[in-house]
Amino acid sequence: MKPEEKQKRARLRRVVEALLFVSASPLSSGRISRVMEEADTSLVRELLEELRQEYDTSGKPVFIQKVAGGWRMATRPEYAEWVRKLFSGDMVLRLSRAAMETLAIIAYRQPVTTQDVELIRGVSSGAVIRGLLEKRLVKIAGRKEVIGRPILYRTTERFLEYFGLESVADLPPLEELGIEREIQELIDERDKKENRPDRSQDQQSA
Repeated sequence: MKPEEKQKRARLRRVVEALLFVSASPLSSGRISRVMEEADTSLVRELLEELRQEYDTSGKPVFIQKVAGGWRMATRPEYAEWVRKLFSGDMVLRLSRAAMETLAIIAYRQPVTTQDVELIRGVSSGAVIRGLLEKRLVKIAGRKEVIGRPILYRTTERFLEYFGLESVADLPPLEELGIEREIQELIDERDKKENRPDRSQDQQSA
């Protein structure tokens, strides 16, 4: 690579770095490319990977993370204590146990209706779901094609950002989301009930 080409690539990489630094939400390679104009999406992806490797090997307290279909700059977990003190908890999205339980059920079984959630939790969950909607952690995903056509809910990109996930396929075990084991047992028990043969039909066929 010619010296001038190396200089240009280095400059473009720093532009990408600056965009990640100032952005409040993850940036896709396509959006970065549109902002820069002189770098196509393929080149932007290469620059992002170079930056990620650079930050991973530099020992810096921040790193480049691929999350929610985009890229962002984030502080490493070992510095979370001081970051929280700086912002006095204002930037932390606080969720009650009920909200975490409901969110976990939606995340692992989406799309689901309010009734689906209530059948697993055993308590009314409409107000909790409305709270998650207000926090933009879940969204309406259409209606279920059954009598009454209840609303379906699924998680959002903000949910992925909050838990540092690239996609729902990266969901960790429920315990890592701060959910008690009982919720997993409730989900397992509900699955067993749904897959259990109808005894009345067995008796009729006997």
